[in-house]
Amino acid sequence: QVQLVESGGGSVQAGGSLRLSCVASGSIYSNNCMGWFRQAPGKEREGVATITDGYTYYHDSVKGRFTISRDNAKKMVYLQMNSLKPEDTAMYYCAADRWGASCPGSDWHPPYWGQGTQVTVSS
Repeated sequence: QVQLVESGGGSVQAGGSLRLSCVASGSIYSNNCMGWFRQAPGKEREGVATITDGYTYYHDSVKGRFTISRDNAKKMVYLQMNSLKPEDTAMYYCAADRWGASCPGSDWHPPYWGQGTQVTVSS
């Protein structure tokens, strides 16, 4: 079983930065797909970024502003968010997939989820 715990959310002004962290426990290795989703009130959940061995994916809305990275030894994944905009306001969720599962980017339905961390960007 895999458990995920996020941290690092908060409130910032537009143009600011935040770094989200997610620590995994259980069977997580370098080729487990990991990533971040977000969901704003009244909107559907959307995939923000994913990462696996040698591959990263970003939603078009965050390209050039967000960077996903991971530390496999620590079983952690990070989301560095720069140049934040009010439309980035959402609950952000860390997610992970089973070992060997594909990491398709936009069409990803992982089985493991964290509890979420709130990001609020004011104008």
